[in-house]
Amino acid sequence: MKVVPFIVSLVITIALIVCLDRQWGTVPPIGRFVSPQYGFWQNAESVDENFNASLIFPELHDKSTVYFDGRLVPHVFAENETDVYFIQGYLHAKFRLWQMEFQVMASAGRLSEVVGDKTINYDRRKRRLGMGYAAEKALQEMENDSTTKAECDAYTAGVNAYISNMKESELPIEYKLLNYKPEKWTNLKTAFFLKYMSLELAGGENDFEYTNAKNIFGLKDFELLYPSSQDSVDPIIPKGYVYPKPGVNIVTPSTVDSLYLAKTDSTDIVPANPDPANGSNNWAVGGKKTKSGRPILCNDPHLGLNLPSIWFEMQLTTPSMNVYGATFPGAPGVIIGFNDSCAFGVTNAERDVADFYEMKFKDETMKEYWFNGEWKTTDFRYDTIRVKGKPDVIDTIAYTVFGPVMYDRKFSENAAPKNKYYAFRWKAHDASNELKCFNGLDHAKNYYDYLNSIKNMHTPGQNFVFASKSGDIAIWDQGEFPAKWKHQGDFIMPGTDSSYMWQAMIPQDENPHIMNPERGFVSSANQFPADPAAYPYYLGGNYPPYRGFIINRFLNQMSSITAEDMMKLQTENFNVFAEMARPILIKYMNDSLLEEDEQRYFDTLKTWNLRNDVDEKGATIFEVTWDCLAKAIFSDELTKTKLPMVYPYESTLLEALLKDSSYKFVDNINTDKKETLRDDVTAAFKTAVITLRKADADGRLRWGKYKDTKVSHLVPTLTAFSRQHLPIGGGTNCINAAKQTHGPSWRMIVELTDSTNAYGVYPGGQSGNPGSPYYDSFVDTWAAGKYFPLWVMGQGDVEDKRVKSKMVFGK
Repeated sequence: MKVVPFIVSLVITIALIVCLDRQWGTVPPIGRFVSPQYGFWQNAESVDENFNASLIFPELHDKSTVYFDGRLVPHVFAENETDVYFIQGYLHAKFRLWQMEFQVMASAGRLSEVVGDKTINYDRRKRRLGMGYAAEKALQEMENDSTTKAECDAYTAGVNAYISNMKESELPIEYKLLNYKPEKWTNLKTAFFLKYMSLELAGGENDFEYTNAKNIFGLKDFELLYPSSQDSVDPIIPKGYVYPKPGVNIVTPSTVDSLYLAKTDSTDIVPANPDPANGSNNWAVGGKKTKSGRPILCNDPHLGLNLPSIWFEMQLTTPSMNVYGATFPGAPGVIIGFNDSCAFGVTNAERDVADFYEMKFKDETMKEYWFNGEWKTTDFRYDTIRVKGKPDVIDTIAYTVFGPVMYDRKFSENAAPKNKYYAFRWKAHDASNELKCFNGLDHAKNYYDYLNSIKNMHTPGQNFVFASKSGDIAIWDQGEFPAKWKHQGDFIMPGTDSSYMWQAMIPQDENPHIMNPERGFVSSANQFPADPAAYPYYLGGNYPPYRGFIINRFLNQMSSITAEDMMKLQTENFNVFAEMARPILIKYMNDSLLEEDEQRYFDTLKTWNLRNDVDEKGATIFEVTWDCLAKAIFSDELTKTKLPMVYPYESTLLEALLKDSSYKFVDNINTDKKETLRDDVTAAFKTAVITLRKADADGRLRWGKYKDTKVSHLVPTLTAFSRQHLPIGGGTNCINAAKQTHGPSWRMIVELTDSTNAYGVYPGGQSGNPGSPYYDSFVDTWAAGKYFPLWVMGQGDVEDKRVKSKMVFGK
């Protein structure tokens, strides 16, 4: 009589086991996810987690020790460099494994393997950019260098040692949520990560949008909207510097006026470009301007604000090297930091090293393309995109003399497919070994070591700042930059012959640079590297001027500078753009047309202290008003077409209005009335007040609330793993360039006294585990504009109270 209930119970039990062990859509297998032995419970860490361990690995050569301080910063002491990079790889994997692999999968166009078909277009885009092609060429170059190969081999072995010994319960929670497991690391993955950063830090790339603008407005008006210089230019190398005659003679094609600068075919393709705000600040002041008489170097790279953070803080010590700073989980060495002799940092050079060419194929098979008067045979790359829960997708990518054909009849981003073919020429496709640059900097003793090291940085172009304990300061605008004729690469170029190809690279010694200048400091903030009127090569690109302008103003005025002074400067919220622009709003506002509440907002704007501090309302009013003014002036022209366009840069509008209140684009072409700047300013402000009223009613008029800075998880939908609504000031045109989802990703100050005096902070934490107290433990300190002392531990400090845990590595 009990058989039937038993069978029913058995069937239900089996069904539950099957259901709980199966993924349902995006929901991971519930049984395993909530399992006490393997599930997410195992990712919780206590506040006093002990990281002590004694580890044996046959790949090691000697005994090494890692000391963790109270912020979970590892201080690695090894007897040789093979062991130190093995341990770095092991620690990166232990604390940031999921992040490392996810970023590489994003770079390689493999996200569909773990998240499904929603990212197929993303994956195709990355593959058609030639990310795999670039990484493979970089790997070959890296492994041709014995030092880099040994460094990468050791790092990869360390990552894999952690993966091989990791228990299932120790899997990062993201693997459990997305229901997949890590692969073994390879040197190719390190190369992919470096290309991921090359893409993130690519300079201005608006070929398609600029082509549309040139076609619609003509070249003369295009140059008014998108000028290749600025009145307020305050370049990295100060004005007045006399450059030598160019070592490369660039020949402008004879057909440039008829085939390139004239009206050509427009396109509705909208490329997915990196964030144009990917920039940074850096500077170094010489001893004659500091209180200690020694140089101080500062750097704060501006990148996306993410958890886990892009950076991982470390000290790496061997008999031949003692370096401290920010490392990339995914690559060996220290990227921004200092050693016993010098300090180094970077900002984005913003140079245009990527261009599109329109190709002519013989037919739809794309097996041959027309080049230099004959049909050339196309190379093909056949990429298989594995899709979670769906059939594989095969993408066939044509390769030409320029590079991969990114857009063709089968792929055109979100635009309708057309019989057009666009090849992508990117400097990052060329073989290079950027790791050699950072290895050299980590070991550098003086200026000449620094210079020899940075010569290995080809792509992305960076402004490398340097300071040494011997008293030298310097900066180089460094990279392998194409020597271009005016407007080359601003628009889509003809790809049917070699006349529009890059003819040469700018010689290394002609890259803008300066050492120990008379003014006592060097600096960069993504502005023009040189005065465009004096530098012999076309610079192109987009160079925001205002952070550089205000940094130079402050540094020129300062003396007896201390590290504390530099902390205040790095977190300075003064808005120099508003200082220049607000007088236009005040001068041309028609007060008589303002309603009572509009007048109240206008009064707040007029009395604002020009600081983008958290509680300032004027900062919000100015930001919204200027945005509305830009739209009032430009939207009638830019919206007369549905083709993709980009708004002119802030500097373009400001400088135009400062020079001429009758600027050509002030008048609205869609009305019979001739509008004046007074009309536009008043109308823009009234439009702005609509937004301001709502923000005010919602309690969001104060700048910190309106800007609403957040540090999001790498998977944005995982909001529980993010930090929202951070009270931080600053903004686009402030030295403290904190925006909503973008900003200073690592603040570092290094005073090069005999015993280095250094400070730093980043918006994250050392652990990539959301269940760890070290996951976001630096965020509040960062938001408050405060810093941690960077402790350079010595061999004699093993009993220091700052040591909280110890790992011993042996063979």
